[in-house]
Amino acid sequence: MERPAWAPQGIDLSVPSVSRIYDYYLGGSHNFEVDREAARQAMEIFPGLPKIMQANRAFMRRAVRYAVDQGITQFLDIGSGIPTFGNVHEVAQAASPGARVLYVDSDPVAVAHSRAVLEGNPTARIAAADLRTPKDILTSPEATELLDFDRPVALLLVAVLHFLADEDDPAAAVAELRDALAPGSLLVLTHASTEGGPISPEQGGGVQGVYRKASSPLIMRTRAEVAAFFEGFELIEPGLVSMPDWHPDTPAGHEEDPAAFVGFAGVGLKA
Repeated sequence: MERPAWAPQGIDLSVPSVSRIYDYYLGGSHNFEVDREAARQAMEIFPGLPKIMQANRAFMRRAVRYAVDQGITQFLDIGSGIPTFGNVHEVAQAASPGARVLYVDSDPVAVAHSRAVLEGNPTARIAAADLRTPKDILTSPEATELLDFDRPVALLLVAVLHFLADEDDPAAAVAELRDALAPGSLLVLTHASTEGGPISPEQGGGVQGVYRKASSPLIMRTRAEVAAFFEGFELIEPGLVSMPDWHPDTPAGHEEDPAAFVGFAGVGLKA
């Protein structure tokens, strides 16, 4: 298999990567045939997957604008993936030109591509680190240089916690990050679920089977399990809801593809 010029040395091109599969769903070009094949297999089981990803990105953009409206100008986006059009730094810096954005990802392709995209942007950086080890994120040179944890930060955990199994103790990782944040900080979170949306447990199980062969498994959690990640935060109205239902730009949100209503989204305030 020919290695594209943008692909870092040392990555295994035979194993699908969740961030490159996501890039493919969003219409990006930083993915390999192995990622596209995994995405196609998952879409055969549940064709609405790209709609879920698009709803996820749209929620993220609305949440970033909400954070700026609350006076927050610092963003920590963990599991940020491969930057595509309308990413956090573009939305935040359009609304607040001095906004500081630290992306964090453990995928070498995501990190390398983010570095290329962010070159020449002094207030947006990428750190290579893993959500499972929050201390590495919080003490990274990029975080130390870019973020002031004595002031509010918007912590984005968008479509990432469902790639951590229970044995990874995602709740402990979220709690450690929460404890590092100043009062007035926000937690912006989305999570996959077969509860409440038009995806059956059987379809969910089939999609999970595809991801088991990829770089991370996909863990569907219930609404109550997702809500537990907000411990220590006060959920902003309308609470934990389907992604299109969180502060929609237009009242006609329900004209969206039903698949967009799979999974949960919420924003919490640290008092």
